[in-house]
Amino acid sequence: MALSVDSEQDAQKTVDRHKLTYPVLYGLDARETMETIGGYINEEPPFLHPSGFILRPDGTIVQLVQSSGPIGRLVANDTVGVIRYLQVKSG
Repeated sequence: MALSVDSEQDAQKTVDRHKLTYPVLYGLDARETMETIGGYINEEPPFLHPSGFILRPDGTIVQLVQSSGPIGRLVANDTVGVIRYLQVKSG
């Protein structure tokens, strides 16, 4: 799932461009979202820097990466690697 402060139109462009197949929630308030999940906010224009979570099936956080600038994000290969590791570890 992805959360975005983008408008519906901009979020849809991202979904189309990257052929996303998971839910993308849009139109969130940047400050309210930051206060809920933590992270870093750009003041003007207001947007959240990326925050990535890997969750266990029970909803607990396995990995959290919050960026405070243009670098420092979860990437697909790393995320898949962590998930595969956890699957093997749990048997």
